[in-house]
Amino acid sequence: MNAHPDIKQRPEFEQEPSDASAIGDVERPLSFFERVVQNETAQRLLILAVLLVVWELYARWLNNALLFPTFSETVRVFVHDVASGVLIDRTLTSLRTLALGYALGLALAAVFTTFAVASGVGTRILSTFTAMFNPLPAIALLPLALIWFGLGTPSLVFVIVHSVLWAVALNTLSGFRSVPETLRMSGRNIGLKGARYVGLILMPAAFPSILAGLKIGWAFAWRTLVAAELVFGVSSRSGGIGWYIFEARNDLDTATVFSGLLTVILIGLFVESVIFRALEARTVNLWGMQR
Repeated sequence: MNAHPDIKQRPEFEQEPSDASAIGDVERPLSFFERVVQNETAQRLLILAVLLVVWELYARWLNNALLFPTFSETVRVFVHDVASGVLIDRTLTSLRTLALGYALGLALAAVFTTFAVASGVGTRILSTFTAMFNPLPAIALLPLALIWFGLGTPSLVFVIVHSVLWAVALNTLSGFRSVPETLRMSGRNIGLKGARYVGLILMPAAFPSILAGLKIGWAFAWRTLVAAELVFGVSSRSGGIGWYIFEARNDLDTATVFSGLLTVILIGLFVESVIFRALEARTVNLWGMQR
């Protein structure tokens, strides 16, 4: 068939392939240095190493152990108190109180969230309570807790529950409410109801928000506990890591104060980088919900 006279034929041409040898390897194995540089754990360790070097150099330049001890002196005190058992005993006391308050806070958050998801009235109640109490600093409630529960662990548990409850409940409710309607309808179409519908559809879809709430709740609980112990303590025999720092401050032992702060930081890094990171890897990362 002849082409239409108004349509021009595209001229044919040939072109020699260009030399691509200067581009380099399209795919090649990474060197050890490149793998280390691109490794997130290595990057974190490098940042920490730089901070510690700056700490040591600045403290040596300042040359005032009462104002700012060196990192090496802080480590020496830390190792000594760990070996003597003092720091371990104080840390375990704080962690036991933290675990109790955190667990109670999560349980109450689950109750509030379940009620809020089940009914519109529950949603309005939780939203109102969250707006009222979430901005209220937990440490501000400690004097009231001391009046109600006395000087001891129950007062600390009370303020920890307050710091955990509203952050976790708010994030969990936001996660459930953000589940797409198409996903909800898909679950109903395949016959899911009740607990199976919540466990197989709603929970996985809302889990990134739930996990964020768990992280925020943990951070609030940990710093609230340390602050409460630091300001009021419990007693000289049963105090936690905050009381350890408070006693060192009274003795003007700045290296011991830094040792207590280092312990708080190390526990925070462990929980965030090991526990929550492992939970993320086995849930939202495995499900492809976040990178």
